[in-house]
Amino acid sequence: MKKLILLLAALTAVATASAQKLVIKGSDTLGAKLVPTLAEEYKAKNPGVSFEIAAEGSTTGIAAVIDGTAQIGMSSRRAKPTEVSAASAKGVTMKPTIVAFDGIAIIVNAASPITGLTKRQVEQIFAGDITDWSAVGGTPGAISIYTRNTSSGTYSDFKDLAMKKRDYASSSQKMAGNEQIVSEVAKNPSGIGYVGLAYITEPGIKVIPVAGSTPSKESVLAKKYPYARPTFFYTNGEPTGEAAKFVDFTLSDAGQKIVSQIGFVPIR
Repeated sequence: MKKLILLLAALTAVATASAQKLVIKGSDTLGAKLVPTLAEEYKAKNPGVSFEIAAEGSTTGIAAVIDGTAQIGMSSRRAKPTEVSAASAKGVTMKPTIVAFDGIAIIVNAASPITGLTKRQVEQIFAGDITDWSAVGGTPGAISIYTRNTSSGTYSDFKDLAMKKRDYASSSQKMAGNEQIVSEVAKNPSGIGYVGLAYITEPGIKVIPVAGSTPSKESVLAKKYPYARPTFFYTNGEPTGEAAKFVDFTLSDAGQKIVSQIGFVPIR
């Protein structure tokens, strides 16, 4: 009996040692749909691996790689020079790997009469210069602006791509994720917001062309859509172990097929 107990204990120890847990933190754009789907497919092929995925914004993912609490940081923006410096100070090398391309879509309520905006009008709306829909051909009424929160990479990227780095209107309402923006715009006829490509088919909203261009796989790849961008996995130097295998899977044909199915643009 004693030998059996020792054998069971040894087997348990081996099983525990062989089990791998991959911690991935960061971008909601990547972490709400794409990465969990990739993780499920990866686990189906690698049953000994478990995942902890926290999608709370790109800033949190980059910080997690710097402080060593995640092997992979999801980010919809590039690391800032201050973040790279902070990483260097801790002996961490921030290595970006592009895993998919995305386009930040402008969305309004499905009942809105708006059929298109210029880049200048988008800037003016989100910066608070234009506050009434009648100024851009819509039904008279105050514009309700929904943006991501300050930890979001999309929040920063949109300022860079669409607003000439200007601040958002003081009246803008900050949401935790793409799904929350979709939900608010879908129930508010005066709402406007922005989301990634993976969220543009949700009910109650419609995508507005910008300067005559709509976000699509074709317009993003051709760089014809003005708010196109890459998305990243960040690691401390070259990834190793299970993190390296998961990055490789994401970049593989099987992984990139999932990228496409979720609504992102594959890297090739």
